[in-house]
Amino acid sequence: MSSIAFIGLGNMGAPMAHNLVKAGHQLTVFDLVPAAVKGLTDVGAQAASSAADAVRGAEIVVSMLPASKHVEALYLGDDLLGAIDPSALVIECSTIAPDSARKVAAAAQALGLAMIDAPVSGGTGGAAAGTLTFIVGGEPAALQRAMPVLQNMGKNIFHAGTAGAGQVAKICNNMLLGILMAGTSEALALGVANGLDPNVLSDIIAKSSGRNWATELYNPWPGVMDHAPASKGYTGGFGVDLMLKDLGLAAESALASRSSIPLGELARNLYSLHSSGGSGKLDFSSIVNLYTHKSA
Repeated sequence: MSSIAFIGLGNMGAPMAHNLVKAGHQLTVFDLVPAAVKGLTDVGAQAASSAADAVRGAEIVVSMLPASKHVEALYLGDDLLGAIDPSALVIECSTIAPDSARKVAAAAQALGLAMIDAPVSGGTGGAAAGTLTFIVGGEPAALQRAMPVLQNMGKNIFHAGTAGAGQVAKICNNMLLGILMAGTSEALALGVANGLDPNVLSDIIAKSSGRNWATELYNPWPGVMDHAPASKGYTGGFGVDLMLKDLGLAAESALASRSSIPLGELARNLYSLHSSGGSGKLDFSSIVNLYTHKSA
Protein backbone atom coordinates (compact mmCIF):
# COMPACT_ATOMS: atom_id res chain seq x y z
CA MET A 1 0.00 0.00 0.00
CA SER A 2 1.10 3.56 -0.69
CA SER A 3 1.67 6.69 1.33
CA ILE A 4 -0.78 9.15 -0.25
CA ALA A 5 -1.37 12.88 0.19
CA PHE A 6 -4.93 13.89 -0.71
CA ILE A 7 -5.73 17.59 -1.20
CA GLY A 8 -9.32 18.75 -1.65
CA LEU A 9 -12.10 17.04 0.31
CA GLY A 10 -15.27 18.39 -1.26
CA ASN A 11 -18.33 16.46 -2.45
CA MET A 12 -16.16 14.34 -4.75
CA GLY A 13 -12.79 14.37 -2.99
CA ALA A 14 -14.02 13.22 0.41
CA PRO A 15 -15.58 9.92 -0.72
CA MET A 16 -12.63 9.26 -3.04
CA ALA A 17 -10.23 9.72 -0.13
CA HIS A 18 -12.43 7.56 2.07
CA ASN A 19 -12.13 4.70 -0.42
CA LEU A 20 -8.34 4.98 -0.34
CA VAL A 21 -8.39 4.66 3.44
CA LYS A 22 -10.68 1.63 3.16
CA ALA A 23 -8.23 0.08 0.70
CA GLY A 24 -5.49 0.28 3.33
CA HIS A 25 -3.42 3.19 2.07
CA GLN A 26 -1.70 5.52 4.52
CA LEU A 27 -3.49 8.80 3.84
CA THR A 28 -2.58 12.34 4.83
CA VAL A 29 -5.27 14.88 3.97
CA PHE A 30 -5.63 18.64 3.67
CA ASP A 31 -8.59 20.92 2.99
CA LEU A 32 -9.41 24.51 3.86
CA VAL A 33 -12.60 23.31 5.60
CA PRO A 34 -11.78 21.74 9.01
CA ALA A 35 -14.99 19.70 9.07
CA ALA A 36 -14.01 18.02 5.81
CA VAL A 37 -10.65 17.04 7.27
CA LYS A 38 -12.30 15.68 10.42
CA GLY A 39 -14.53 13.47 8.29
CA LEU A 40 -11.40 11.68 7.05
CA THR A 41 -9.44 11.63 10.30
CA ASP A 42 -12.47 9.96 11.90
CA VAL A 43 -11.90 6.97 9.58
CA GLY A 44 -8.14 6.76 9.97
CA ALA A 45 -6.49 9.43 7.84
CA GLN A 46 -3.89 11.84 9.21
CA ALA A 47 -4.53 15.60 9.10
CA ALA A 48 -1.96 17.99 7.65
CA SER A 49 -1.60 21.65 8.61
CA SER A 50 -1.00 22.70 4.99
CA ALA A 51 -0.75 21.28 1.49
CA ALA A 52 3.04 21.35 1.74
CA ASP A 53 2.84 19.44 5.02
CA ALA A 54 0.54 16.87 3.40
CA VAL A 55 2.84 16.06 0.48
CA ARG A 56 6.01 15.76 2.54
CA GLY A 57 7.27 12.19 2.08
CA ALA A 58 4.23 11.06 0.08
CA GLU A 59 4.67 8.50 -2.69
CA ILE A 60 1.45 9.62 -4.41
CA VAL A 61 -0.17 13.06 -4.40
CA VAL A 62 -3.86 13.30 -5.38
CA SER A 63 -5.72 16.59 -5.75
CA MET A 64 -9.41 17.31 -6.39
CA LEU A 65 -10.15 21.04 -6.60
CA PRO A 66 -12.95 23.22 -8.04
CA ALA A 67 -11.31 25.00 -10.98
CA SER A 68 -8.18 25.85 -12.98
CA LYS A 69 -7.27 28.84 -10.81
CA HIS A 70 -7.22 26.66 -7.70
CA VAL A 71 -5.03 24.01 -9.30
CA GLU A 72 -2.56 26.57 -10.65
CA ALA A 73 -2.47 28.39 -7.32
CA LEU A 74 -1.81 25.14 -5.48
CA TYR A 75 0.95 23.72 -7.64
CA LEU A 76 2.50 26.87 -9.09
CA GLY A 77 1.55 29.81 -6.86
CA ASP A 78 2.52 28.02 -3.65
CA ASP A 79 5.39 26.14 -5.32
CA LEU A 80 3.97 22.88 -4.04
CA LEU A 81 5.75 20.96 -6.78
CA GLY A 82 9.06 21.86 -5.16
CA ALA A 83 7.94 20.28 -1.89
CA ILE A 84 7.01 16.95 -3.47
CA ASP A 85 9.58 14.15 -3.50
CA PRO A 86 10.99 13.84 -7.06
CA SER A 87 10.19 10.12 -7.03
CA ALA A 88 6.51 10.72 -6.28
CA LEU A 89 3.60 10.57 -8.73
CA VAL A 90 1.04 13.40 -8.96
CA ILE A 91 -2.56 12.55 -9.90
CA GLU A 92 -4.60 15.69 -10.60
CA CYS A 93 -8.31 14.79 -10.65
CA SER A 94 -9.94 18.22 -10.97
CA THR A 95 -11.82 19.21 -14.13
CA ILE A 96 -9.87 22.18 -15.46
CA ALA A 97 -8.87 23.83 -18.73
CA PRO A 98 -6.59 21.62 -20.85
CA ASP A 99 -4.06 24.44 -21.09
CA SER A 100 -3.90 24.66 -17.29
CA ALA A 101 -3.33 20.91 -17.06
CA ARG A 102 -0.51 21.15 -19.63
CA LYS A 103 1.02 24.15 -17.83
CA VAL A 104 1.15 22.37 -14.47
CA ALA A 105 2.35 19.12 -16.08
CA ALA A 106 5.19 20.97 -17.82
CA ALA A 107 6.26 22.56 -14.54
CA ALA A 108 6.20 19.12 -12.89
CA GLN A 109 8.21 17.59 -15.72
CA ALA A 110 10.83 20.33 -15.40
CA LEU A 111 11.39 19.14 -11.82
CA GLY A 112 11.52 15.49 -12.85
CA LEU A 113 8.06 14.74 -11.42
CA ALA A 114 5.66 12.32 -13.08
CA MET A 115 2.14 13.76 -13.35
CA ILE A 116 -1.15 12.81 -14.96
CA ASP A 117 -4.41 14.68 -15.33
CA ALA A 118 -7.21 12.29 -14.38
CA PRO A 119 -10.60 14.02 -14.24
CA VAL A 120 -13.50 11.81 -13.22
CA SER A 121 -17.04 11.01 -14.29
CA GLY A 122 -19.69 9.27 -12.23
CA GLY A 123 -20.86 11.88 -9.74
CA THR A 124 -20.91 11.71 -5.97
CA GLY A 125 -22.66 8.34 -6.08
CA GLY A 126 -19.83 6.89 -8.13
CA ALA A 127 -17.26 8.49 -5.84
CA ALA A 128 -18.86 6.90 -2.78
CA ALA A 129 -19.27 3.50 -4.44
CA GLY A 130 -15.74 3.49 -5.89
CA THR A 131 -17.09 3.12 -9.44
CA LEU A 132 -15.82 6.36 -10.98
CA THR A 133 -14.53 6.62 -14.52
CA PHE A 134 -11.05 8.17 -14.76
CA ILE A 135 -10.15 9.91 -18.03
CA VAL A 136 -6.37 10.20 -18.10
CA GLY A 137 -3.90 12.40 -19.93
CA GLY A 138 -0.17 11.80 -19.54
CA GLU A 139 2.60 9.30 -20.17
CA PRO A 140 1.64 5.60 -20.26
CA ALA A 141 4.31 4.76 -17.68
CA ALA A 142 2.84 7.30 -15.23
CA LEU A 143 -0.65 5.88 -15.77
CA GLN A 144 0.67 2.39 -15.11
CA ARG A 145 2.06 3.58 -11.76
CA ALA A 146 -1.26 5.21 -10.95
CA MET A 147 -3.43 2.20 -11.79
CA PRO A 148 -3.47 0.53 -8.34
CA VAL A 149 -4.59 3.79 -6.72
CA LEU A 150 -7.13 4.67 -9.42
CA GLN A 151 -8.61 1.18 -9.20
CA ASN A 152 -9.35 1.76 -5.50
CA MET A 153 -11.53 4.72 -6.47
CA GLY A 154 -12.93 3.78 -9.86
CA LYS A 155 -14.12 1.06 -12.15
CA ASN A 156 -13.26 2.36 -15.63
CA ILE A 157 -9.92 3.92 -16.55
CA PHE A 158 -9.26 5.39 -20.00
CA HIS A 159 -6.03 6.77 -21.42
CA ALA A 160 -7.07 9.69 -23.64
CA GLY A 161 -3.57 10.77 -24.71
CA THR A 162 -0.81 13.11 -23.61
CA ALA A 163 -0.99 15.77 -20.87
CA GLY A 164 -4.26 17.68 -21.06
CA ALA A 165 -6.03 15.05 -23.16
CA GLY A 166 -7.94 13.79 -20.14
CA GLN A 167 -9.35 17.27 -19.65
CA VAL A 168 -10.38 17.59 -23.30
CA ALA A 169 -12.27 14.30 -23.15
CA LYS A 170 -13.90 15.22 -19.83
CA ILE A 171 -15.03 18.59 -21.18
CA CYS A 172 -16.62 16.90 -24.20
CA ASN A 173 -18.40 14.42 -21.94
CA ASN A 174 -19.69 17.08 -19.55
CA MET A 175 -20.88 19.30 -22.37
CA LEU A 176 -22.99 16.39 -23.63
CA LEU A 177 -24.19 15.69 -20.08
CA GLY A 178 -25.36 19.28 -19.69
CA ILE A 179 -27.21 19.10 -23.00
CA LEU A 180 -28.82 15.76 -22.08
CA MET A 181 -29.94 16.94 -18.65
CA ALA A 182 -31.46 20.13 -20.08
CA GLY A 183 -33.23 18.13 -22.80
CA THR A 184 -34.49 15.48 -20.39
CA SER A 185 -35.81 18.17 -18.07
CA GLU A 186 -37.56 19.89 -20.94
CA ALA A 187 -39.22 16.66 -22.09
CA LEU A 188 -40.39 15.72 -18.58
CA ALA A 189 -41.75 19.21 -17.92
CA LEU A 190 -43.68 19.11 -21.20
CA GLY A 191 -45.16 15.73 -20.40
CA VAL A 192 -46.20 16.66 -16.87
CA ALA A 193 -47.71 19.94 -18.08
CA ASN A 194 -49.86 17.84 -20.40
CA GLY A 195 -51.08 15.49 -17.68
CA LEU A 196 -48.52 12.67 -17.72
CA ASP A 197 -47.15 10.98 -14.60
CA PRO A 198 -43.39 11.76 -14.44
CA ASN A 199 -42.67 8.21 -13.26
CA VAL A 200 -44.48 6.67 -16.21
CA LEU A 201 -42.97 9.08 -18.72
CA SER A 202 -39.47 8.49 -17.32
CA ASP A 203 -39.95 4.74 -17.66
CA ILE A 204 -41.17 5.13 -21.24
CA ILE A 205 -38.19 7.30 -22.18
CA ALA A 206 -35.74 4.93 -20.46
CA LYS A 207 -36.99 2.07 -22.65
CA SER A 208 -37.37 4.07 -25.86
CA SER A 209 -35.19 6.04 -28.27
CA GLY A 210 -34.85 8.99 -25.87
CA ARG A 211 -33.08 6.89 -23.22
CA ASN A 212 -30.03 8.49 -21.62
CA TRP A 213 -28.04 8.59 -18.37
CA ALA A 214 -30.26 11.27 -16.84
CA THR A 215 -33.51 9.32 -17.24
CA GLU A 216 -32.00 6.01 -16.16
CA LEU A 217 -29.67 6.96 -13.29
CA TYR A 218 -30.08 10.62 -12.31
CA ASN A 219 -33.66 11.62 -13.01
CA PRO A 220 -34.25 15.38 -12.52
CA TRP A 221 -37.89 15.05 -11.45
CA PRO A 222 -38.48 14.88 -7.66
CA GLY A 223 -39.74 11.52 -6.43
CA VAL A 224 -38.92 9.49 -9.54
CA MET A 225 -35.64 8.15 -8.10
CA ASP A 226 -35.21 8.10 -4.32
CA HIS A 227 -31.39 8.18 -4.54
CA ALA A 228 -31.19 11.10 -6.98
CA PRO A 229 -30.50 14.67 -5.78
CA ALA A 230 -33.89 15.68 -7.22
CA SER A 231 -35.54 13.69 -4.42
CA LYS A 232 -33.32 15.32 -1.81
CA GLY A 233 -34.05 18.95 -2.51
CA TYR A 234 -31.31 18.99 -5.17
CA THR A 235 -28.62 18.88 -2.48
CA GLY A 236 -25.24 17.23 -2.92
CA GLY A 237 -24.28 15.95 -6.31
CA PHE A 238 -22.80 18.17 -9.02
CA GLY A 239 -23.59 21.85 -8.66
CA VAL A 240 -25.16 24.10 -11.27
CA ASP A 241 -22.18 26.46 -11.08
CA LEU A 242 -19.78 23.55 -11.64
CA MET A 243 -21.70 22.49 -14.74
CA LEU A 244 -21.66 26.12 -15.87
CA LYS A 245 -17.88 26.16 -15.35
CA ASP A 246 -17.46 23.03 -17.47
CA LEU A 247 -19.67 24.39 -20.23
CA GLY A 248 -17.51 27.51 -20.16
CA LEU A 249 -14.41 25.33 -20.58
CA ALA A 250 -16.08 23.68 -23.57
CA ALA A 251 -16.77 27.11 -25.07
CA GLU A 252 -13.14 28.13 -24.57
CA SER A 253 -11.90 24.93 -26.19
CA ALA A 254 -14.31 25.40 -29.10
CA LEU A 255 -13.07 28.94 -29.64
CA ALA A 256 -9.42 27.85 -29.54
CA SER A 257 -10.01 25.02 -32.05
CA ARG A 258 -12.55 26.93 -34.16
CA SER A 259 -15.16 24.26 -33.47
CA SER A 260 -18.93 24.75 -33.60
CA ILE A 261 -20.91 23.85 -30.46
CA PRO A 262 -24.38 25.44 -30.86
CA LEU A 263 -26.09 23.03 -28.44
CA GLY A 264 -23.25 23.41 -25.95
CA GLU A 265 -23.61 27.19 -26.06
CA LEU A 266 -27.39 26.92 -25.67
CA ALA A 267 -26.98 24.66 -22.64
CA ARG A 268 -24.45 27.12 -21.21
CA ASN A 269 -26.95 29.97 -21.57
CA LEU A 270 -29.68 27.92 -19.88
CA TYR A 271 -27.47 27.03 -16.92
CA SER A 272 -26.30 30.64 -16.68
CA LEU A 273 -29.93 31.79 -16.52
CA HIS A 274 -30.71 29.14 -13.91
CA SER A 275 -27.69 30.09 -11.81
CA SER A 276 -28.48 33.80 -11.97
CA GLY A 277 -31.84 33.04 -10.36
CA GLY A 278 -30.08 31.85 -7.20
CA SER A 279 -29.76 28.14 -7.95
CA GLY A 280 -25.99 27.98 -8.46
CA LYS A 281 -25.32 25.76 -5.44
CA LEU A 282 -28.09 23.26 -6.21
CA ASP A 283 -27.45 20.05 -8.10
CA PHE A 284 -27.33 20.59 -11.86
CA SER A 285 -30.45 18.43 -12.36
CA SER A 286 -32.38 21.33 -10.80
CA ILE A 287 -32.33 22.84 -14.31
CA VAL A 288 -35.78 21.21 -14.55
CA ASN A 289 -37.05 24.05 -12.35
CA LEU A 290 -36.28 26.46 -15.17
CA TYR A 291 -39.02 24.77 -17.20
CA THR A 292 -41.53 24.56 -14.34
CA HIS A 293 -40.94 28.18 -13.23
CA LYS A 294 -39.65 27.08 -9.81
CA SER A 295 -36.11 28.44 -10.01
CA ALA A 296 -34.88 30.08 -6.81
